[in-house]
Amino acid sequence: MKSETTIHTQNEGLQCKSLYRLGGAAAVLIVLTAVAEIGITFLPGGYTTAETVLDWFALLQDNWFLGLRNLGLLNIVMTVLGIPMLFALYIAHRRVNPTYAALAMIISLLGDAVFYATNRAFPMLDLSIRYAAAATEAQRAVIEAAGQAMLSVGQSHTPGTFLAFFLSELGGIAISIVMLRCRIFNKAAAYAGIVGFGFLLVFDILSSFVPSLHDAILILAMLGGISSMVWYILIAVGLYRLGKNIEQEGRSHE
Repeated sequence: MKSETTIHTQNEGLQCKSLYRLGGAAAVLIVLTAVAEIGITFLPGGYTTAETVLDWFALLQDNWFLGLRNLGLLNIVMTVLGIPMLFALYIAHRRVNPTYAALAMIISLLGDAVFYATNRAFPMLDLSIRYAAAATEAQRAVIEAAGQAMLSVGQSHTPGTFLAFFLSELGGIAISIVMLRCRIFNKAAAYAGIVGFGFLLVFDILSSFVPSLHDAILILAMLGGISSMVWYILIAVGLYRLGKNIEQEGRSHE
């Protein structure tokens, strides 16, 4: 008969295995979402930009999906998917380096919370609908002012959204450093995360506070994006491997 300790250990192992698989699947879906984001850019109208509030209203009325996407819709999806992945990474490191693993997860989740609080994609869609239905110039002026207030908080790569991206990228660098020290994951994964999130962090600092350099520093965003996608792929592989190891250990104890 199995002891209570053995049963508890096996149950914990099963929970970790399912969490690792969930986190790995989430990492893969993040990569697929990022690829979709890139693919949309090359579709007709996919690179459409909006400068003024009225430009955003017109874009949202003409193509609501593209307008929401340009206001961070797919970032919302990737942020949601990142939650189980981050928790899986914490669980993987909690016995080796629990303090810094928890700190990295908290920083990342705090960045997610700030992002959700500041994203204005759906409120801007609502305002665009109201603007189109407005009957008087006075109503349109009020809605336009509200839209400008929304953009000052929620337009990507501006001071309004800087804190959310800063915390998320800082959390990514932190967990990658934990990965490098603990050696549970491949060193290549850790370096890919440090480099990728490092480039993205520098890009967001410069694009938010030195907007005149935006076009010149796009190479940083491209390099950071590629490196971070490699990081997600290697995370998925590593989490799958950890789940597989637990499964094999469970069979050896049967």
